[in-house]
Amino acid sequence: MALAVSTLSALALEPVKISREDKALDLTKIAEIYANQGEAFQVSTAAGTDGIVRRIEVRASSPGHNGDWAVFALANVSDEQLERLIVAPHYRLVNSHVFWPDLGSDRILSITPSEGFALDRVPSNDADVFAITLNPGAVITFVAEITSPQLPQLYLWEPEAYKDTVNAFTLYRGIVLGIAGLLAVFLTNLFVIKGTSMLPATAALAWAVLGYVCVDFGFLEQLFGDNTLDERIWRAGAEVALASGLVIFLFTYLNLSRWHANLAYATLAWVLGLGTLFGVAIYDPSIASGIARLSFGLTAVVGVALIIFLGFRRYDRAILLIPSWLTIIAWLFGGWLAVTGELDNDIVQPALAFGLVLIVLLIGFTVIQHAFAGGAYQQGLFSDLERQSLALTGSGETIWDWDVSRDRVTTIPDIALRLGATPGALHGPARNWLPRLHPDDRDRFRATLDILLAQKKGRLCHDFRVRAEDGQYHWLSIKARPVLAGNGEIARCVGVVQDVTEQKNIVDRLLSDALNDNLTGLPNRQLFLDRLQSILALTGQEEKLLPTVLTIDIDRYKQVNDSLGIAAGDNILIALTRRLRRLLKPQDTLGRLAGDEFGVVLVSESDPKRIADFADAVVKAVSAPINFANQEIILTASIGVASWTDPSISAEGLLNDAELAMYRAKKSGGDRVEPFQPAFRMAVSDRLQLESDLRRAIERKELSMVYQPIVRLNDAEIVGFEALMRWDHPKRGNVPPGEFIPLAENANFIGDLGQFAIERATSDLSGWLAQTGDVPYFVSVNLSSAQLINSALTDDIRRALNRAGCPPERLKLELTETVVMENPEQSRLVLEKIRDSGIGLSLDDFGAGFSSLGYITRFPFDTIKIDQALVRDQSDKRDVLLRSIVSMGVELGMTLVAEGIESEEDAIKLGQMGCHYGQSFHFGPPIGADAVARLLKERFPLTRKG
Repeated sequence: MALAVSTLSALALEPVKISREDKALDLTKIAEIYANQGEAFQVSTAAGTDGIVRRIEVRASSPGHNGDWAVFALANVSDEQLERLIVAPHYRLVNSHVFWPDLGSDRILSITPSEGFALDRVPSNDADVFAITLNPGAVITFVAEITSPQLPQLYLWEPEAYKDTVNAFTLYRGIVLGIAGLLAVFLTNLFVIKGTSMLPATAALAWAVLGYVCVDFGFLEQLFGDNTLDERIWRAGAEVALASGLVIFLFTYLNLSRWHANLAYATLAWVLGLGTLFGVAIYDPSIASGIARLSFGLTAVVGVALIIFLGFRRYDRAILLIPSWLTIIAWLFGGWLAVTGELDNDIVQPALAFGLVLIVLLIGFTVIQHAFAGGAYQQGLFSDLERQSLALTGSGETIWDWDVSRDRVTTIPDIALRLGATPGALHGPARNWLPRLHPDDRDRFRATLDILLAQKKGRLCHDFRVRAEDGQYHWLSIKARPVLAGNGEIARCVGVVQDVTEQKNIVDRLLSDALNDNLTGLPNRQLFLDRLQSILALTGQEEKLLPTVLTIDIDRYKQVNDSLGIAAGDNILIALTRRLRRLLKPQDTLGRLAGDEFGVVLVSESDPKRIADFADAVVKAVSAPINFANQEIILTASIGVASWTDPSISAEGLLNDAELAMYRAKKSGGDRVEPFQPAFRMAVSDRLQLESDLRRAIERKELSMVYQPIVRLNDAEIVGFEALMRWDHPKRGNVPPGEFIPLAENANFIGDLGQFAIERATSDLSGWLAQTGDVPYFVSVNLSSAQLINSALTDDIRRALNRAGCPPERLKLELTETVVMENPEQSRLVLEKIRDSGIGLSLDDFGAGFSSLGYITRFPFDTIKIDQALVRDQSDKRDVLLRSIVSMGVELGMTLVAEGIESEEDAIKLGQMGCHYGQSFHFGPPIGADAVARLLKERFPLTRKG
């Protein structure tokens, strides 16, 4: 050290005055830092007692020093010699920064005073400590050789005060370390006992906190000595472990994979990214520590968002975590103030370390509370009262509690929220409910409660309507029992209240459907007859009351329904309903009696001329054009009129008379009004007799089957037959199918005729096969809608085939589009079962009705029978339509049969188009079973079985 004298006192250091009472002085802001000054550093000293400023030169104690120096001056203003310690801690959390933080290192290599020799170093693991002695009145300048320009803290301590402070902090650190260690061990043991996934995640976080505290308190150096890794590496690794532990805990505790699989992948990527920081910490601890600190803060923010999101969805884990996470946010805020230097205090760093332990403690309590909650329930250890409470909670019922003594009604959960009212609007006195009740229910509700209070027993079962905020009424049902106090009076009434609006609506809808048509809303046949009977009961009391019944049947409605579809038919019925309603007066009744049949009870008119005018008005209303899908539809009606003349006649009888007249009008060609005549009843009697004869026709063997050939168009070879039914009546002779088939359908025994046809056709087919051998021909039998909705149809057909010994592939069943679409879903299921049995399915009369191509793909048909009306059409577009249908069928791999071929030319043309088979009188009329057998013997003489 060299000395020089200078008179430039203005440039001299300002010494820090020290007295005996000063126990600790912060020299951090007083020390002047000189960076990159080289190994030889010259500086002016503080002015001595003589006022002279000297200049000294100090050389570095170690080669390769970076040239960073710190200079400060001390002045002993007391009259005693003072012993002091200069302390520079290796690491200080305060002002260490978030990014590229200062993780600690040796701060001072040596200190040279302006008088005397270099200061002696006092041994210390966590700070650079130097002992100094200041004589009375001495002013000494100290030049410190520092490792870097960053000097976090420089303190001047009185030795005993420093010793007491170190001992106090050592005791505090020991306590914190003990608590952290116990928490880590305790949570680890809990994982062994309980085994839930959240416990190991919590234990891992506890061990990470313990590691961080050990590093922060310098415990590792005391445990392993100075030969351990660089303190900065340990510190960075501890912070990375802490950040990783918090991410793992948050994911595991909230079970984030339950909410979305991508959250699991995101968390895994986050943890793996933090895992790589352990390797980074070895090469650059500051970078690893900065990223870990950023991750810790980001985890806290993400945790807040997740807790809010899941908390609003009533996820109990998220709700239980709120106190612990608030503590984390508070700790994070304090840590941010510390590392940015906003909070500068010696107790900040140990306080934050204890804050981490406190966080783990709170998290441990939360996890334990959740992990062991319901343990008794899982083992079945709960009382009957608890069991009832759990059942009530699980049922989702609303508890209704009326405290009678205080006259306060409470619902849990609040029923007002379901009604859209403000919370608690229905809490309070029972009279508060009255303004919201339906006016018709208020007196009954009040009387029910009064009776319960008066009788002091029984049970409250009451349904009533409550107005919601939107003006709609909700049906509520209360079921409750009174609870008696010691004096025998009712103390409270407790039960449940349910919103039964949906159930009430269903009941009302069922009642309405039972009495009203669900399409038009008109009274159905039952309600129509009931109203007519009520009117007839009044005819004897009022002379002017002469009711007239009109039955209105829409002509050709079935054809319109088949051609335009069911939706169009429904819209037409609705339009007709509106028109007919406009003709009626309030005392008249309009009803829908059947599919396309309406009925009118006309009370407003009794004069025959006025009644006739009304009927004509109905005809005009029905015949007015209806526009649908850019088509103009014109309908007509057959109307029967029956006026009341016989006092003994019933409503059913009067309606039957009107229907008889309507049937006569329909039979006469429709589009007319037919008044009832008594002679019509004789015709009905004949019809009933014919129906009775038809029921016995099977037993009398009056029904038979004839078969019309189906030929291959290429060579006119017979490939099959269509089975047709005939009825030879003993008195009336041959009754055409067009007469007795509808009769069987109306009498609901068409299924019996259909089964007879299948059994007779399979029996005849079996006989032909026995005579001709294995010849490739089949028999087609028509199927009715009544058979198709029969779930036992498939079994009945199989029994008939087995009884006759006939292969199923030789039988085909023919169905029209109308039959299939009466019940599409049921039809599809039945037809699929039939097709799986090996029986063929033909779509009959294709081209006559709606002809939706969806039928072909939706249902398992393998054959299309082209309607004869399309084959016989003489327009120019016939060939185009036929060629399109045939081409489509061939592309779909289906067999095509053309009906109604009238000439050889048409047969050749259809064959050239690709149509496979033909059927008409041109190829042969229907013949009996014996004639078919003879025909087959002639056509196939060499194919008999040997």
